[in-house]
Amino acid sequence: MHVCAFPDVECAMPSAYSPQYVEAAWYSWWEKEGFFKPEYGRKSAYEDNPRGKFMMVIPPPNVTGSCHLGHALFNSIQDAITRWHRMKGRTTLWNPGCDHAGIATQVVVEKRLKREKGLSRHDLGREKFIEEVWKWKNEKGDRIYHQLKIMGSSYDWDRACFTMDPKMCKAVTEAFVRLHEEGDIYRSNRLVNWSCTLKSAISDMEVNKEEIPGRKFLKVPGYQKEVEFGVLVSFAYKIEGSDDEIVVATTRIETMLGDTGIAVHPEDERYKRFVGRHALHPFCDRKLPIVADDFVERDFGTGAVKITPAHDFNDYDCGKRNNLLFIGIITDDGIIANTSTGFDGMKRFDARPAVLDALKEKGLYRGTKENPMIVPICSRSKDIVEPLIKPQWYVGCGEMASNAIKVVKSGELKIIPKLHEKTWFNWLENIRDWCISRQLWWGHRIPAYKVSVSDPLVVLPGEDEEGRWIVARTEEEALEKAAKKFNTDKSKIRLDQDEDVLDTWFSSALFPFSIFGWPDKVALWTL
Repeated sequence: MHVCAFPDVECAMPSAYSPQYVEAAWYSWWEKEGFFKPEYGRKSAYEDNPRGKFMMVIPPPNVTGSCHLGHALFNSIQDAITRWHRMKGRTTLWNPGCDHAGIATQVVVEKRLKREKGLSRHDLGREKFIEEVWKWKNEKGDRIYHQLKIMGSSYDWDRACFTMDPKMCKAVTEAFVRLHEEGDIYRSNRLVNWSCTLKSAISDMEVNKEEIPGRKFLKVPGYQKEVEFGVLVSFAYKIEGSDDEIVVATTRIETMLGDTGIAVHPEDERYKRFVGRHALHPFCDRKLPIVADDFVERDFGTGAVKITPAHDFNDYDCGKRNNLLFIGIITDDGIIANTSTGFDGMKRFDARPAVLDALKEKGLYRGTKENPMIVPICSRSKDIVEPLIKPQWYVGCGEMASNAIKVVKSGELKIIPKLHEKTWFNWLENIRDWCISRQLWWGHRIPAYKVSVSDPLVVLPGEDEEGRWIVARTEEEALEKAAKKFNTDKSKIRLDQDEDVLDTWFSSALFPFSIFGWPDKVALWTL
């Protein structure tokens, strides 16, 4: 029989109730006695228990985080559930851990590096910077654990896991390779949500969509003056070979520098005579084909839409359908470039009033009016999200979304209250594939290698094409695969691993499996 050394409660009590006084001795005693371990009261956690077993993992919080009301809520609920099963005599484990918070952690360490040493991560280089991140993690990264302990959460802390632990890294690599082999992960050059402040792609879930009713000035990182949003600017394009003009409207006037077409609705009588003709760009030697496309809303603006395929998600699709040019005019850090105009070198939102003034000088400005709109804001950096075309890695979500819809419609999965089913279906029916590449240094580096071959007989795919890349568990495995794929000697092959890392949520999604040793078969799976 296990005998507990009960804490001393015979000392004098304070005159008023003091939570710190009452709670101070209890948690350390609980931990010391092993009350929260599945082994408590038995020889082994794997010992057969006729009363059953219960196992649950923490939804991993950010290593940079501190407890907020959401953490307090779910921890209280999960703790109550865990303690109930423990009191029923079941073999019980509530497994703690946290994720590496790729963006948040890198930003914190970069700021500290700049503040304390006057250096950027590029001054240090990748390896030295990662060392700095680990130093910070070891010094500061357990704050949220201490807060969870103060709450009394009954975790088995000896089993705490971190998403950058070696066994977790192995699981991430294995999952990426398997999903790529099965065709669920692929590489594609397409529009992504880009944060010019972070200089990284972000997921749809990291974009806050702020609705504004009309003209509003917003603070944008990197700008001293607030930037105007919520207005619709109309201007004219001259039609080639005539005195005619076609008026378009936009909420982002600076993107007209990247316009490569104009779209009208095929049944709009006002513009049928223009379809098939060309408009002339006022600031460069570029002709814009006028196309008919039924995505155009005839009643919005002027009914004619400027198309900037390289900087707008709707325009991207329209550009693909109508074989328009894709001209990127905004750099990774938000600078206008590649326009062959006097606007090159300007910051994107400085170019906004400059373009407007230039249109007025040319007599092409037709007016401005307030317009309700949704402004996409990066939840991490508070920057305005810029759609940019980038080669990235994606997880296909179509099949998963379809299955998730089916189980709710069949009743196998119930959403309570039922009224939220509409939100569920709307989100899943309009889901896009998940961009999992992040242009960071802190995180799980993508196990993909770009192939170069010093053999004139070998014809390689283009730089951004997936066929140029080999996905493998190790560099040696990648070398073997490349030699076989391109039918050449390994000595003639050079491999360059992708510089990008994976979205933190890729590893967090594996957390319930990886903390117990997946993909290896270990005994704890039987718990």
